[in-house]
Amino acid sequence: MVDNLASQGSLTYDKAHRLLYSVNAGSNTITVFSVQGDQLVRRQVIASGGTFPVSVTVHGNLVYVLNALDGGSVQGFLRVGEKLLKVPSWHRALGLDPNATPQFTHTPAQVGFTPDGSRLVVTTKGVGNGIDVFPVSTLAISAKPVVTPTPGAVPFGFTFDAAGRLVVTEAGSNSVATYAFGRDARLAKVSEVATGQAATCWVVRDGDNFYAANAGSGSLTRVHGGADGSLQVLGNTSTGAGTVDAAVSSDGEFLYAQTGAVGGVDEFRVNADGSLTKVASTAVPDAVGGEGIVAL
Repeated sequence: MVDNLASQGSLTYDKAHRLLYSVNAGSNTITVFSVQGDQLVRRQVIASGGTFPVSVTVHGNLVYVLNALDGGSVQGFLRVGEKLLKVPSWHRALGLDPNATPQFTHTPAQVGFTPDGSRLVVTTKGVGNGIDVFPVSTLAISAKPVVTPTPGAVPFGFTFDAAGRLVVTEAGSNSVATYAFGRDARLAKVSEVATGQAATCWVVRDGDNFYAANAGSGSLTRVHGGADGSLQVLGNTSTGAGTVDAAVSSDGEFLYAQTGAVGGVDEFRVNADGSLTKVASTAVPDAVGGEGIVAL
């Protein structure tokens, strides 16, 4: 297993407040760290409000975690200083089949705020084969999500383009797709391109380029995003075995890809044209099957 959480976003960095949030699936908790230079200081461990947390997202003072098992749920927290306060009324069950197998493709994969914080997005992979969107108010997220079905697509990881459109990997078809938000929070597909690779599950953005990680092929696929939401595949770059989550440095000059099958991180320089040049590979102790990476 190259990714024991089967998710994207298990680590999330709040740059404005210099806080790092980590899910702890084995103990059903979240850890809050303060970032002090190249050091982490643990500030809090708090229950995730569900079973097997796999993804966490932040916008302003709001933090939401995605719990993958027992039908799936999202739980909201309010940040107070360097700690989180769980708000019981901000819990939403996803109502997914808790017995669906295999677990890797039949649990929810990621939770994330839209760039403006007005919506909370959840991908449900094969168990739901859809994308859930919860409108967000000043008091809470909506009671129920607006669901956009994606039959057979197995939506997995996602990010957003410069216009705020959703860019999501579809593991069922090994493709990357762009979706636009409608006024009712329903999504409309704008573009879709096949990577030609295996197990296309994770995606990270750097400017107008998106890099999809293909665990089954040990590769990154570069996809260019147009101003109109169109997508174009521009090539593949080999990585170590079992490519999973990836992160881009704050200056956009480097990309770091986890290689879950060998427990390492591959570092690439992002060239002016968006192509990648490998710089180094680093082995991480006890990291085989690990998932979750951020660039501070």
